[in-house]
Amino acid sequence: MLPNKTSLAPPGIAGELSAQRLRTTRSSAAALSVLALAAGVFLILPMVLERHVVDLLVFCGLYAIAGAGVGFLLGQGGIVNLGQAAFYGIGGYARAYCSARLGWPAPAGIAIGIVLSLAIAALIGRPILRLSGYFLALATLALGIICTNIYFEADFITGGTLGVPGVPKLAVGGFIFDTPEKFYYLVWPIAFATILAMHNLMGSRIGLALQAMRDAPDAAMVMAIDNARLKLWIFMLSSGLGALSGSLFAHYVGFVNVDSFGVDKSILFLLVPVIGGASVPAGVIVGALFIGLVPELLSTLGDIHRVLFGLALVASVVFFPDGLWGLGRDLTGLVRRRSGATRGETTP
Repeated sequence: MLPNKTSLAPPGIAGELSAQRLRTTRSSAAALSVLALAAGVFLILPMVLERHVVDLLVFCGLYAIAGAGVGFLLGQGGIVNLGQAAFYGIGGYARAYCSARLGWPAPAGIAIGIVLSLAIAALIGRPILRLSGYFLALATLALGIICTNIYFEADFITGGTLGVPGVPKLAVGGFIFDTPEKFYYLVWPIAFATILAMHNLMGSRIGLALQAMRDAPDAAMVMAIDNARLKLWIFMLSSGLGALSGSLFAHYVGFVNVDSFGVDKSILFLLVPVIGGASVPAGVIVGALFIGLVPELLSTLGDIHRVLFGLALVASVVFFPDGLWGLGRDLTGLVRRRSGATRGETTP
């Protein structure tokens, strides 16, 4: 039997290794406990909450999917995208038209919406992404405004102001997602899978290249990183997530019109990662819940609730620049340090 590293180390170093191993074990156990608790809460929420609250949570899940793409653009690429509602609308209208007008099955309509968004993003992304800073933000904002006008004018597809009614409920393998509770169990796993994929992408070579491009674009080019191609790639990824969220939205509400995909939606999708924390993919969950639930909670205070919600947005941006996820991370670190100090442990 081979001796382990601790037994070969000098007594002082062996003690430090043992303490470090104990801290790692405790951290892993705490993380697993939190994940298990979160999974349990996620499963039972639709069973204990009122239907209109579950309905709000469904919309939060849709915001998280679309906001994940915007957050990845912002957090990893440093790109401010104010046109996500354009792709959200493409996905929604594609799904509505294919089902209500052509009678196509759900997978075909959703796939067409995503492919169409990818194609449009590839077509317009290269000239737009040559810009930077607020010029780029204004260009993406203009994209959203142009698409909104196209949705209004192309009434032979979009129905104009009347919209496209009669979008059937999503059915998969004979199972119909016809209630908020059923849709909750569809949307949130998709949101979690999207966020997990973003997290893994951050740690990959592509994620590291994106960080290099964001922090030092000239140095990234010296290292043979194709900045233009990377920007276009993540822009297309974000547009595809917007289209997926829009397709699910069309299925859930059964009706789409221009008001569903206005510029205000683009601002909402940008607020999701900004409020939650753009540097961490999981921050969009916090941001989506904040955007979706806080207005409803404040509505009990009367007409002033819009003012209070605006003040809450300003306060969160001013006092928590890393987002609410960053606030939670800082508080957790503070608790750990105090707990370690109480036990007489040294923290690295």
